[in-house]
Amino acid sequence: MADTQTVETEPDKPQRSVRVVLLALMITMMLAMLDNMIVGTAMPTIVGELGGLEHLSWVVTAYTLATAAATPIWGKLGDMYGRKATFMTSIVIFLIGSALSGMAQDMGQLIGFRAVQGLGAGGLMVGVMAIIGDLIPPRERGKYQGMMAGVMALAMIGGPLVGGTITDNWGWRWSFYINLPLGVVALGLISVVLHLPKKRAKAGIDYLGVVLLTVGITSIVLVTTWGGTEYAWTSARIMELIGIGVASLIGFVFWQTKAAEPIVPLHIFRSRNFTLMSLIGFITGFVMFGATLFLPLYQQSVQGASATNSGLLLLPMLGAMLVTSMVAGRVTTNTGRYYVFPVVGSSLMVVGLYLLSTMDTGTSRFTSGVFMAVVGFGMGCLMQITMLVAQNSVEMKDMGVASSSTTLFRTLGSSFGVAIMGALFNNRVQDVMSERAGALGSKVTEQSAQLDAASLAKLPAAAREAYQYAVSAGTHSAFLLGSIVALVALAAAVFVKEVPLKGAGPQQAAEGAAPAPLVEV
Repeated sequence: MADTQTVETEPDKPQRSVRVVLLALMITMMLAMLDNMIVGTAMPTIVGELGGLEHLSWVVTAYTLATAAATPIWGKLGDMYGRKATFMTSIVIFLIGSALSGMAQDMGQLIGFRAVQGLGAGGLMVGVMAIIGDLIPPRERGKYQGMMAGVMALAMIGGPLVGGTITDNWGWRWSFYINLPLGVVALGLISVVLHLPKKRAKAGIDYLGVVLLTVGITSIVLVTTWGGTEYAWTSARIMELIGIGVASLIGFVFWQTKAAEPIVPLHIFRSRNFTLMSLIGFITGFVMFGATLFLPLYQQSVQGASATNSGLLLLPMLGAMLVTSMVAGRVTTNTGRYYVFPVVGSSLMVVGLYLLSTMDTGTSRFTSGVFMAVVGFGMGCLMQITMLVAQNSVEMKDMGVASSSTTLFRTLGSSFGVAIMGALFNNRVQDVMSERAGALGSKVTEQSAQLDAASLAKLPAAAREAYQYAVSAGTHSAFLLGSIVALVALAAAVFVKEVPLKGAGPQQAAEGAAPAPLVEV
């Protein structure tokens, strides 16, 4: 057996050890992104066996809440106590939650175990981004954007397909068990190959900050999850949650100015670029998850596409996002320039969403695919650049909280996007159905404005035609709102200041730039 040795890894020539670490990080990132998509496909089968249909939404909500609340905490723990141990701990918790979820005997157990899984998941994406931030200088990091975008696209396209295949052939429990072998491989590679400096903070954990932030985030996510569905937007329960959320977040911000080791150090927001990238990340999440929700619905209901291949319906958008992200990464690495990407990306996002809002019952699949590709090109310019610039805007000691804060803003953006665009879509569909199909239209959509293929096929021809028109009207409203919101991202992008990326590019490396962090092999 070869002796363990430490090697210096030149930023422009990643050694095998860095590639192995990146492989482990990509596997972990895949776990984080695939889970909800695989489980979503298996949910009808799960409900059929465990019952508890009335609690169905909590299977997803518990996971989302735990993930959002834990995200900033994992980032801070990594900064305080060392990235490697914290990251491995989050993987272990995620795998324990996965195993327990697979063994659940009723819906209550599944919801509780999904919360455990979500606690671990909160550290997965943050750990990946922060470790890449530790290992690879920002100037070189663009090379690996394509890999991360590729994993994201693969998860979105393959998730529903994998979920359906696993459920049909192995049973729904393997939707959770499938995480175990992948997670063990990632743990093994990270434990053997990754070597980062150990840290030990003198100050203790900011428990009050943790509580205030958790309550605030939980309230916000519950408002966006329940508003307009479980409860009316003006109901007492939603108003209470808004009040609790706002009070908790105001208290959290005040306390962060007093805490010895704040969970989210407010000084990172003094950087204009960091603040702008957090805003752009929020809007990217808002738009992206809204698009991935309504585009398949439009294509299935209006264009008659098969629900089985719902992930493939997004291929024009996700493929464009992948290609653009790879090109943006290469250009950033070779030139060190990045200002153009947030501006062009935001502009394309505005234009693409507006084009999507023009779709109607006569729009062809080719035309809608072109419109989706425009949005994808825009998102490809933004997805990884926002994290890259945010990390470049803080000191190394704050890499974890910078990564977690950026991830959190994107997560919250997705929650708001799904909720607000969803509310607008549902209201528009129900109004149009009432106008075009009268009492029958109202009856058809009184339970939900989103009908599955089976329900749609059972409708009379006149009601089906009215529903298709209503869905196109609903997507028009949702995407028009998205294009207006994306204008805020464009305005923010214009004010980004192009600060030189830390680390050497190809020319500087040849002149003797400082090496990247050490990796143990």
